[in-house]
Amino acid sequence: MNIARHVKRCILLALALAGFSGWIVATSASAEGEAKKNTRCPQQILLIRHAEKTGDKTDVHLSKKGQERAEVLYQLFVASKDRPDPFPTPDFIFAASNGKDSRRPLETVTPLAMRLKMSINDTYTSKLPTLASPDERKQANGKDQGMVGLRDELFGERKYFGKTILVSWRHSTISELAKTLKASKVPARWEDDVFDRVWHITYDDQGSATFLDRPQRLLPGDSEK
Repeated sequence: MNIARHVKRCILLALALAGFSGWIVATSASAEGEAKKNTRCPQQILLIRHAEKTGDKTDVHLSKKGQERAEVLYQLFVASKDRPDPFPTPDFIFAASNGKDSRRPLETVTPLAMRLKMSINDTYTSKLPTLASPDERKQANGKDQGMVGLRDELFGERKYFGKTILVSWRHSTISELAKTLKASKVPARWEDDVFDRVWHITYDDQGSATFLDRPQRLLPGDSEK
C-alpha cells in the first residue's frame, strides 16, 4: 500500500512539473511574441479595394457579388484547409468615407466589423491630399486631411503601434495611399476590374515597410496567386 501511494505521489509530481514547464514555455513564447511587436508604428496594414459594384454609375452601393464578398470577408482571417496561413485579424478597421458616388468601402467591411464587434473609422476621404503642412492638417477636420491624415493618425497614436489595421479604400487612389503609408515597390495603379486582392504592408520596428500583393481567394473565379 505504501509503495502504491509513493508511486501515485511521484506521478502527480511529474504531472505538476510537466504542467509548470509547459506554462514556462508558453509564457516565454508569449513574451517573445510581445517583444517582437512594433513599439513605434503599426505591425501591419492590410489594404483592400471595396467589393464589386453594379456598373450603374448612379448606384452607390455594392452589387450582389460585392455583397457576397463582403459577407465572406471574415474568411481572410480564419485558418482552414484551403487557407492554412490566414491574414492576421485586424485590431482596427478603417474605410474611406462615403461620397456622393460611392458608399462601397464602408459597406464592404460592415459585415466583418459586426462579426468582430468592432467599430469602423470612416473619417478620411479617398481623395488625394490638398493640405500639405502638418499644421494645416492638424487644424482641419479629418475629411479634409484625406489619406495623409490617416497616415498621421496610424503613425502618430500609440494605440495603433504593434497592431494590424485593415483599410477599405477606392482603387483610384489606393496606390497613392500605399505610398503615403510608406510602402515601396507599389503597383502604379489598381486595375479597374480587380476586386480580389490584399495589399499587405508589414513594418519593422524602425518603420521600414515590406509590401506584398496577395490574393483573397474568397469567391469562385478569384485569382489563386
